[in-house]
Amino acid sequence: MTYWVYHERQEAMLCGQHALNNLVQANAFTPVSLAEIAGQLDQMELNYMANNNEGGVSSKDYLKRLAEGSGNVDESGNFSIEVLRSALLSRYNIELPNIRQQGLSKVEVTTMDGFICNRSAHWFAIRKINDRYWNLNSTLERPEVISHFRLAAEVEALQNSGYSVFCVVDSLPPPCTNEAMMDQGLPKYWWKEEDLLKGKTNAMTRADDPWKDVGSGRRLDGGKKSSVGAGQQSKPISEMSEEEMLQMAMEASLEQAPQNNAVSYPLTDEPAVGVKIQFRMPDGTRAVRKFLESDVVGTIYSYVSSKSDDRNVELRAGFPPKDIASKKDETIAEAKLAGEMIHGRYA
Repeated sequence: MTYWVYHERQEAMLCGQHALNNLVQANAFTPVSLAEIAGQLDQMELNYMANNNEGGVSSKDYLKRLAEGSGNVDESGNFSIEVLRSALLSRYNIELPNIRQQGLSKVEVTTMDGFICNRSAHWFAIRKINDRYWNLNSTLERPEVISHFRLAAEVEALQNSGYSVFCVVDSLPPPCTNEAMMDQGLPKYWWKEEDLLKGKTNAMTRADDPWKDVGSGRRLDGGKKSSVGAGQQSKPISEMSEEEMLQMAMEASLEQAPQNNAVSYPLTDEPAVGVKIQFRMPDGTRAVRKFLESDVVGTIYSYVSSKSDDRNVELRAGFPPKDIASKKDETIAEAKLAGEMIHGRYA
């Protein structure tokens, strides 16, 4: 049986995302999905402060916390442990306790499925695959095997050097052993285990493998189907960055989406008295504005668009955040958006 090892490499400050994906051996989490979780956690924290601090949303503590911005993702894209935990729990029902947590000290590390390690702003994963442990640090050029004998010493050394080590006792998704499972990850990040173990300098990734065209589709004349977006047609997917693939997917979505007739919603001056709505703007900044409860939700779109160079925006609210475009003609009171945090991104 052939095993493959999935190893995403570092891009920007997205090591938390790469650590999660390397742990589950799939391209399961994106910067967008993790940012949405961070926003949900921020909103929960703000709601707790609003309900438990004297003065509610007008209290000094609440306004200070609001002004500080997100406590779960910074401007560079570094996510908190709570975001990583929430992502694993919601998608895979997997918990991520600290290895020093009470009750885990007696569990032998070589029986655990994997680890997430963190120091300062860097995260990386260690994962068991085919009864071997692999260091899947996204800053490494390729995965590195860790023997069972060395694992305990490595974990202890990490802790002694200031790392926090979080563990998955069991229940991680199974490793990749067949062609179909490889579609869960990006082609350029798959490594054939036997080549890595032999120490080959040209170890085969899926991008070099005959399987790489699986799922790309062919015309009846045997030629490949054209890529989405004229700018991407000459570049194979295996050579694209994550941002380029995300852009390609967005272009495909836009091509397939039905075109709606635009409706204008006039934006009036901010009232002196009204309900407050909090915003995380598409550019990451935060804002708070008052609206009348009788204002329609469409005016919220007009407000965010006016702060975003009049670009089209997608707005989400609630927990978990849901698109509110279908509520544009409802009043803010009817849509129950008073006091909510609304997350915006460019459409």
